[in-house]
Order: sequence, then structure tokens, then C-alpha cells
Amino acid sequence: MKKTGMVLWAAVMTAVWGLSGCGGSVGTGNLEKETVVLSKAVVNEVTEKEKPETDDEKRKAEQGSESDMVILAVSFGTSFNDNRENTIGAVEKAIAKEYPEYEVRRAFTSQMIIDILKKRDGLAIDNVTEALDRAVADGFRRLVVQPTHLMNGLEYEDMVATLEEYDEYFDTIVVGEPLLTSDEDFKAVVKAITMDTKDYDNGETAIVYMGHGTEAESNQIYGKMQETLRQAGFENYYIGTVEAEPTLEDVRKALKEKGGYKKVVLVPLMVVAGDHANNDMAGDEEDSWKTIFAADGYEVECLLQGLGELEAIQQIYVDHVRIAVNKQK
Repeated sequence: MKKTGMVLWAAVMTAVWGLSGCGGSVGTGNLEKETVVLSKAVVNEVTEKEKPETDDEKRKAEQGSESDMVILAVSFGTSFNDNRENTIGAVEKAIAKEYPEYEVRRAFTSQMIIDILKKRDGLAIDNVTEALDRAVADGFRRLVVQPTHLMNGLEYEDMVATLEEYDEYFDTIVVGEPLLTSDEDFKAVVKAITMDTKDYDNGETAIVYMGHGTEAESNQIYGKMQETLRQAGFENYYIGTVEAEPTLEDVRKALKEKGGYKKVVLVPLMVVAGDHANNDMAGDEEDSWKTIFAADGYEVECLLQGLGELEAIQQIYVDHVRIAVNKQK
């Protein structure tokens, strides 16, 4: 194919690995199939035992057109089946509903999650390279890639590097922004999470959001989320991370300094409620956040829901796709 220029569009920010989900070795569902292609919010389910003659034939049957346009939704992934479809799947379907002229497909960046699902459940999910190879084989010429990661981090950068290798196979490749990119994104996410948990904000309850965290410089997005909450007047909301700063100890200290709290509500600041949410946050082990806050004397409630379940969060991704699509025109 004749090589054409690739448009790699994304807001430039100093950020690192923003996990869109965290997988674990144990799933909550008992599914036998997995989404590979979503078009017009219709799920095309494929397993190794139940595969169409060709992917091209299945695509044409689902979409009913000869469109050369595809949107690839790229997520970290999770092995928690039910939550995956309530979060990642919900985001994908929201995009597909908004853009019926595009075929919407899925790819995961975590090969570990892909391997777990294949071995445990017989589910076949493409990694980014496999999804791109499939799109090339199916004759797509215009590609929009929308990550569901929280930030422009290492996983995002790896994805962009992979896309550069496919420059010659597409007329245009446009990359949408992750969830937390612009100042408007931070404000929109703050509005979404505070509206979702407003019934808990009674002055005696601390609403604590647990992010993944990273040792890289871009871990600063968690501090920015905290500051955005503060500026918006949400003084009973706290941001912590599992693997970086702010730490759990930072949050515990902040709660004690504020004083007056009787209850702590724990919520994952992740697109999915996967391994970290179910174990590090809500597990019964002595080092889980739930156990530690309970030992501090608080009543503890855990909300095992990913950000992707919120329609307001889904809409942010849809808006990012809209901007990316307009870049192709």
C-alpha cells in the first residue's frame, strides 16, 4: 500500500501509566464468549469454538455496509467478567451508539489479562497488534483509536509507538485523548464522581477514591484530582493510590487531621473494579484498605464499581472520540 501520513492527535501532558482497569486471577462471571467487534451497540461474540468463516464476513454481516472506518477502543483490560462488560463494554457501546457509521472494536494492552481469559474462559481478545492486523486484513482505511486509560502514560505511549508501525496501512490514524487530559476533563470527572456519591457527603463521611498510581512523574494527576476536588468545594473527598503517592498513609493522616469522620466510603478511581478494587481496596486481608480503615475505628463501606459504569464518564470518552473523528475530516 502507498504510505500516507499518520495523524497522531492527543493533548501533550507529562503523564505515565494510567491503568484503565486491573485484572486478577479470579473472575466474577461465568461467560463463554467475549466481545471482539461492536457495531451499532450490537455485540459480536467470538470464541475459539464458535468463530465465523472469516472476520470480514462477520463484520459485513454485523455492520451491513462497506464502511472503511473503524474505531478501536483500547483498554488495559480486566479478568472480572461482569465488571468488564459493565465498564469497558459500556464505554464501547456508548461510542458505537454515537457512531453507527464506524465499526467499533476492542483491544487490551495487558497480555497477562488476555492470557488469563483465554486459558480460564476460552475468551479471545486481541492485543493492540492483533487488532491492527485484523483491521488491515479487513480493509479499513480510516482508523480512530480511543484509549480508555486514565492518562497519557506509558501504556498510552507504547500504543502510539505500535501505531506508528502501521502508518503505511491506513489513510489516517487519529488517537483520542484518555480520560484525564485537559482541565475540563478533570472538572468533568470530579462532577461525575461527586454526583454519583453525593448521598454520602454528609460531613461525617470521608469518600476515599483509590487510584493505581505509578512512581513516574505523571503520578501528579492524582494530586491534580485532589486539588480540583478542593477547588470545587468537596472537602470530604480524598484521593489515594495503591502503588505511589498519595499513599494510604497520607489519606489516613488527612482524615485524622480533619477529624469528625465516623465513616469511610471506598471507591476505585479506575475505569474497572478489578483486582485492586476487589482485593487491595475491599478485601478481607489485614493489609486491605477496608481492614485498615476499620481498624482505625471507622465504619467502612466499599463501592465496587468502576468509573466506566457512570454515564457521565462514558460521555467524556464519547466526546473525546468526537474530537478525534473531526480531525479526520
